[in-house]
Amino acid sequence: MIAVMDIHIAPAGVADFHQVVTDHSRYWGERDLRSLHLLALVQEFGSTCLIARAEDGIRGYVFGFVTPDGTGYVHLIATRDDARGIGLGRRLYAAFAEAAERHGARRLKAITSVENTGSIDFHRSLGFDMKIVDDYNGPGRTMAVFHRDLPLTIAQP
Repeated sequence: MIAVMDIHIAPAGVADFHQVVTDHSRYWGERDLRSLHLLALVQEFGSTCLIARAEDGIRGYVFGFVTPDGTGYVHLIATRDDARGIGLGRRLYAAFAEAAERHGARRLKAITSVENTGSIDFHRSLGFDMKIVDDYNGPGRTMAVFHRDLPLTIAQP
């Protein structure tokens, strides 16, 4: 098990993006979400696209941005298979929330599929409200939509 203190969170670069895509299955298992990984996010919103690095590489990441209306939107958040259960996802969310606030965000938003109970439980544990929205991502694509106000205060394990 990795100690959380040995992990440094910093803005993602292009090489980091390519590394997480290369190691995709370590973060997402059998789910192929590579099409959701957009290099443009890292290129254009680098200060809110963050990686968590340890001596042995990238342990987790969050890719997001701040909308013009002050919403910090989390597009993707993932921890590597050997870095789960140590609070790294919570720490990444806290780092994203701080970065988003620096860019004027007043609230956070994220979405996931209604079948992704792990993500739903995780977001609820962070104090997000959830609403199920039919056709959110196109016809027949019902999504769980999360919202919460900032600041985000997270107790570290």
